[in-house]
Amino acid sequence: MLLVMVTVIGVSCSDFLDVVPDGVSTLDNAFSRRTEAKKYLFTLYSYMPEQGDVGSSPALWGDEMWSMENALHYDYSMEAFNIGRGLQNANNPLLNHWDHYYKALRDCNIFLENVVNVPDLPDWEKKQWVAEAKFLKAYYHFCLVRMYGPIPIIRENLPIDASQREVRVFREPVDDCFDYIVQLLDEAAPDLPLSITNPVEELGRITRPIAYAMKAKVLVIAASPLFNGNTDQVNLVNTNSEDKKPLFNQEWSLAKWDRALVACEEAVKMCEDELGMKLYEYPGSAQYNLSDTIILQLSLRNAFNERWNSEIIWANSKSRPDYIQVGTTPKLDPQYQDGARLSQSLCTPLKIGEQFYTEHGVPVEEDKTFDYETRYETRTAGVEDQLYIRRGSRTANIHFNREPRFYAWVGFDTGVWYGQGKYDDSNPNDLFYVQGRKGQLHGATGPDFGPVTGYIPKKYVNFESVQNPGVDSYSVNLYSWPLIRLADVYLLYAEALNEAADTETNRAKAITYIDKVRDRAGIPGVEEAWTNYSTNPGKFRSQVGLREIIHRERLIELSFEGQRFWDLRRWKEVMEAYRTPIESWDLEQREPQYYYRKKVIVNQQFGLKDYFWPISNANLRNNPNLVQNLGW
Repeated sequence: MLLVMVTVIGVSCSDFLDVVPDGVSTLDNAFSRRTEAKKYLFTLYSYMPEQGDVGSSPALWGDEMWSMENALHYDYSMEAFNIGRGLQNANNPLLNHWDHYYKALRDCNIFLENVVNVPDLPDWEKKQWVAEAKFLKAYYHFCLVRMYGPIPIIRENLPIDASQREVRVFREPVDDCFDYIVQLLDEAAPDLPLSITNPVEELGRITRPIAYAMKAKVLVIAASPLFNGNTDQVNLVNTNSEDKKPLFNQEWSLAKWDRALVACEEAVKMCEDELGMKLYEYPGSAQYNLSDTIILQLSLRNAFNERWNSEIIWANSKSRPDYIQVGTTPKLDPQYQDGARLSQSLCTPLKIGEQFYTEHGVPVEEDKTFDYETRYETRTAGVEDQLYIRRGSRTANIHFNREPRFYAWVGFDTGVWYGQGKYDDSNPNDLFYVQGRKGQLHGATGPDFGPVTGYIPKKYVNFESVQNPGVDSYSVNLYSWPLIRLADVYLLYAEALNEAADTETNRAKAITYIDKVRDRAGIPGVEEAWTNYSTNPGKFRSQVGLREIIHRERLIELSFEGQRFWDLRRWKEVMEAYRTPIESWDLEQREPQYYYRKKVIVNQQFGLKDYFWPISNANLRNNPNLVQNLGW
């Protein structure tokens, strides 16, 4: 019989029995030979969250993407969207992954306890598989901590004869949780391969650079305000324990940033020196003589949605965006009979479009050459704009003279949409463009179908996805969802440098790595941009000013990738960000001068309790030693 393991929340015996891979119901068979043990290893990967699934990934929502509350076309669960709408609760928590990840941890422990007994598994491979299991065990603990804060750590499975006292575990201090995660990552890293040798079958499996990059991310998060001296959480204690020690440290620690800095340096060195990684740049096309403008746009678009490009450190092969492309692609081809495919239902609020820089690489509200007060007035696009905005069309001033990432990653009314079957840019007016006003191809069709805000997260859509003539015919070019890109690691490194020491030397080095990202984006470096174009030219010279620059750079560079949701939380900046409501253009208007008026869709409500998920009340009843997160 399968060795029965007791979970941390005390469920009925009927829930304990799990069938191991391939329908084999005994652990002896599961680890009797290499082929069976490999199935169990891949089962550990099966618990990976699907970050590109709009129905199950809360990180895509928050305030970065929006849909209709009562649409006719939902092909996905509304749970993630409802978190953004403020509908989280403790009785039946939305996207409650507590049980899911604890089951994953139990299976990781079963694997680690038994893989040593596989007779035909070479020692080198055994070490690698153990390292992969340890990494996944660390990652699932991390997912829990990021969602729930302090958690019970599962170092090993409880025996079948565990007492009631042993089963009723406590949440452990958040610093202990992070330390254990890092310990597992350190144990795993030496035995992981430097790279994947069989890309066809194994891309997505854990490598040494992934472990280094993950450690850097974990320690930067651990050093951030949400987990470093968070006095808002002073009353979260294990009330049934003897010491009543706060589960959140109450003193800010510079040492945490020092530790994060070392990890970031090691991750950058691993990626650059050991693997020779660099930020992705589109190599051009032998078939078409593309302009530099389009080549730069493809460098930016493909950095996220080209399968396994040179910049991707880790991507989730389980999460392959399909519906998210369907839901964010506007109807571009007049010959395409919409059918049920292009729902046009997933949009981004106007404030996300406004967060992108001007062409000078500074915020629109800071650029002294940009007339911020007239940003919603309209003008006609000329020849100089024709690869960004349809020549001769009339659109808002806010759409002119923006940075290349805005045009590469955001779709808007009159905005050129390169690709989708048209790849020759020698005549820009032959390219597709978004027609978003009432009565137009992508315009609003009613209160329960059509666009939501007027801005589209183009970043999700591969430029080779094609709208074919005919009903229900949209060929989606799939890719694995990137979890960590090199640009992410560069910006983590810059952040750690700035926070670890308030010195000119550290700021200069941080700017060097920010500028690597900005150079690929086609905008001036930090010093040049702020000195020459900002109303606050000395901003980058202080720790506080550079912190603001780094935060905004992350929000732009990693937009729509599920990073903003977690970054705003770890910086404790959500309440400030959510003060700006979810807004749209006036989608019911046909004329541009009326269409470009802002309308409030919803004013979001966010309180201190919303920084963490509630633990289900059912779990609390099963284990009285678990304390609920504050506010729930």
